[in-house]
Amino acid sequence: MTHILKRFVSRSPLSTQPTPTPSLASHHNQPLRFGYQNPSFVWPDHAPYEIFEHTQATAHRVEEMGFYSFWLMDHLIQIPGVGAPDEPFLEGWSTLAALAPLTQRIRLGILVTCIHYRTPALLAKMATGIDVISRGRLIMGIGAGWYDTEYKQYGYDFPIPAIRIRQLAEGIQVIKAMWTTSRATYEGKYYQIKDAILEPKPIQKPHPPILVGGGGEQLTLRVLARHGDAANLFGAPPTIAHKIEVLRGHCEKVGRDFGEIEITKTDSIIIAKTPGQVQAKLRRLGWDKRPYKGLSGTPTEVTEQVRTFQALGVTHLIVNVPGNDEESLALFAEEVMPAFQT
Repeated sequence: MTHILKRFVSRSPLSTQPTPTPSLASHHNQPLRFGYQNPSFVWPDHAPYEIFEHTQATAHRVEEMGFYSFWLMDHLIQIPGVGAPDEPFLEGWSTLAALAPLTQRIRLGILVTCIHYRTPALLAKMATGIDVISRGRLIMGIGAGWYDTEYKQYGYDFPIPAIRIRQLAEGIQVIKAMWTTSRATYEGKYYQIKDAILEPKPIQKPHPPILVGGGGEQLTLRVLARHGDAANLFGAPPTIAHKIEVLRGHCEKVGRDFGEIEITKTDSIIIAKTPGQVQAKLRRLGWDKRPYKGLSGTPTEVTEQVRTFQALGVTHLIVNVPGNDEESLALFAEEVMPAFQT
């Protein structure tokens, strides 16, 4: 780990001037953007108290590789499908605050923040701090929450889905009010603030872009159509195509320009140089029996898979690497991403 620590101590500080960052809504006629999600804090050479150093090194590495965004999760324990519940896991917002001054260009976000773990007003304050520290690089990912196990462990109520999503809609409105008015007042069923002061305001104007996670067709995508700047979707191509059309329909119903909303997708990458090596990785990870295996294959195969999602309308692809496999990340950055950055 010493080489990682030495590598970053010598980095020069950020400029005191804000870093210009394009709005997520300005994605038309742009190359496909790539983000990196860091869902696991366990690496092959993991040591118990080097967890942040590994995370910092990963953020720097993907920034140098040309990724557009870097994301952490908002969970309190590790989630099923990624790792064991008792493995080391850093809280997302405090970790993002530590990373903000240690990165320079890459946009930063939580994929996605649970509306219930902090009041919306406090969340607006915290997010503003990240936007200021990073000189305008925050993407505000937010969602209704879903992992009931951690709710129960940490003593949070876990409302039914319809209530959670209504709380999400109110919470986004509180956050926007805090970000854009001198003294914010909001009176809703679930959240209320009165003459609330938030200074300084976020660097990004009118406010940091709001990415809504979730594909619920009746409620979540409707909230997104009204209040969000970006969607975050999961699944195979037919699922993504269907969700996009549902979102388009909600936008039409509420009078929202669908073109204002960026379509992001989160997916896993499992890549090797030969088909045999790919299958070996899938078996080792326990993914070989899954109907949808993420973006998996040789670099050429994965490139074509990415093209399929791009053709459906995805403009910001956020990838994670099961097992923090170094080879998959390297092959993706060196042989897949360049095909979309001309």
